[in-house]
Amino acid sequence: MASGTTAPPPPASLRRIVAASLIGTTIEWYDFFLYGSAAALVFNKLFFPGSDPLVGTLLSFLTYAVGFAARPIGALVFGHYGDRLGRKKLLVLSLLLMGGATFAIGLLPTHATIGTAAPVLLTVLRLVQGFALGGEWGGAVLLVSEHGDARRRGFWASWPQTGAPAGQLLATGVLSFLTAVLSDAAFGSWGWRIPFLLSGVLVMVGLWIRLSVDESPVFKEALAQAEARRAADAGAVEKMPLVAVLRHHWRDVLIAMGARMAENISYYVITAFILVYATTSAGVSRQTALNAVLIASAVHFAVIPAWGALSDQVGRRPVYLVGAVGIGLWMFPFFSLIDTGGFGNLILAVTVGLVLHGAMYAPQAAFFSEMFATRMRYSGASIGAQFASVAAGAPAPLIAAALLADYGDSTPIALYVIAASLLTIVAVGVAKETRHRDLAEMDTTAEVADRAARTEDAGVL
Repeated sequence: MASGTTAPPPPASLRRIVAASLIGTTIEWYDFFLYGSAAALVFNKLFFPGSDPLVGTLLSFLTYAVGFAARPIGALVFGHYGDRLGRKKLLVLSLLLMGGATFAIGLLPTHATIGTAAPVLLTVLRLVQGFALGGEWGGAVLLVSEHGDARRRGFWASWPQTGAPAGQLLATGVLSFLTAVLSDAAFGSWGWRIPFLLSGVLVMVGLWIRLSVDESPVFKEALAQAEARRAADAGAVEKMPLVAVLRHHWRDVLIAMGARMAENISYYVITAFILVYATTSAGVSRQTALNAVLIASAVHFAVIPAWGALSDQVGRRPVYLVGAVGIGLWMFPFFSLIDTGGFGNLILAVTVGLVLHGAMYAPQAAFFSEMFATRMRYSGASIGAQFASVAAGAPAPLIAAALLADYGDSTPIALYVIAASLLTIVAVGVAKETRHRDLAEMDTTAEVADRAARTEDAGVL
């Protein structure tokens, strides 16, 4: 039997699997964050003209939030078929959907050309992006988690997580370069389209690499065992992954959702909303704000594997709690540093914030993977992560912008993030430690529980 603690793949093979997950995830997050940055910088003028600048920003962030609404749907669809058919096939599909939608945004006519149809089409493409990303995350982290061994699972599974800062780094870097070399008029007219169109090239590279890896051995064995059970008991019907998750792992889903609150909200406040706050309230130029996020994202990329490795040594929960507590304590200093208007203080504020965020984000991949049995793992991890994003990351820039418009001060925004931190501290505090959990042993336990449940149902009938 495959084991979460034995027979790990050769190092070269595991590195190739990590690279495939990381590159694909980087491209997906590049596409997603590119939209977020563009929403803060140009979409308010190109697709929502004629309104107050801050209102235009709010409307722009509303289309940004719409993408999150599609993520739970993506989690359900990709989770279901990922648990039935395998991780690899669904990851290829998510990459094609995300890249295609992003490329199409680069070709989209603006409000000045086609009127109200422009924001409608923009919203539709944003929905496609959200749907694809809802299925991407779970598959990417599981592909690595299920190939590696439990001893270093936190480290290896954290690498797909670096796709978020890598994508942020790439998106912000491209936008920063273009805003530096182009005039505001040129960037607003046609320059903003370039990074969206570049997505087509990136997807081809990611697709080539992702097609080169094999399906996870843990999933293959779980699938073979399910087929053997069906053959031995012709009348047995395997429950849908969603039903199995809600029956056996509802508590874990709630814990995952709570764990996501501080991580998700803080990230979008620090990386997306800052482009509004720093330029409107602190008087910082757009280029300066982009450069600060660029530098901080590079540090974020570097610290995530370190946090993941630490979670292998001391546990997922302690590392996660350090991040949740830290991000809550950092919020008031974060805004105070930005208010000074100094570039060094801006870098310090964003960098420390993202380092603390990394303490939550790094162990999250292994933590969530270790909560669920293999044949419901894609569904469970994706549902827990993506349903939380609707209440967390989706409205975060919108709520922050609305609070700024209503109060003209950062205090309510800081309190908003602190409240999310308290929710995460409670969720992680009641969770069980999952470090060194054997994934194959979990499958055996789940099978016994499912067999007992079927017997109980038959008795009731």
